[in-house]
Amino acid sequence: MKELILIRHAKSSWSNPLLDDFERPLNKRGEKNAPFMAKVLKQKGLTLDLIISSPSIRTKQTLDYFIQEFDYKEEIIFEKSIYEAPFENLLKVIKNIDDKYKTIFLFGHNPGLNDLVDFLIGNFEENIPTSGVLKLNFDIKKWEDIKEKIGILEFFIYPKMFDKS
Repeated sequence: MKELILIRHAKSSWSNPLLDDFERPLNKRGEKNAPFMAKVLKQKGLTLDLIISSPSIRTKQTLDYFIQEFDYKEEIIFEKSIYEAPFENLLKVIKNIDDKYKTIFLFGHNPGLNDLVDFLIGNFEENIPTSGVLKLNFDIKKWEDIKEKIGILEFFIYPKMFDKS
């Protein structure tokens, strides 16, 4: 059994129109939602073996909250091919994960994450909002065996689900 937790970066700032997209930081909402979702995910009792992330500023800032919440001190792979990537790039990264890792956190961007989930579970018509988190399970022994429609969606959570105001 392999577990893939997909996390879309938190809401980013557009306050500086001259800033390159890769360099955009989180905005106030992102700085509130990322640590909140890290806490919610931690409450689900997951242990993680490896983090793979886009190297963009907003993704790294989102990732920092999860690292703190999970007290994660193991390897982090910053994979440039995740940034603004089509799902095929994401799939290639996943297929190349060392099989010693069972539970992977992958931090990335839309539309790639949405398309990846649709490919892996079939008929995923939701939009993964910023700070959205999904857990997919796979009845496989090797990451290279991941293919279309074999994933099972265990949960899909995002900040507005918890907004009581």
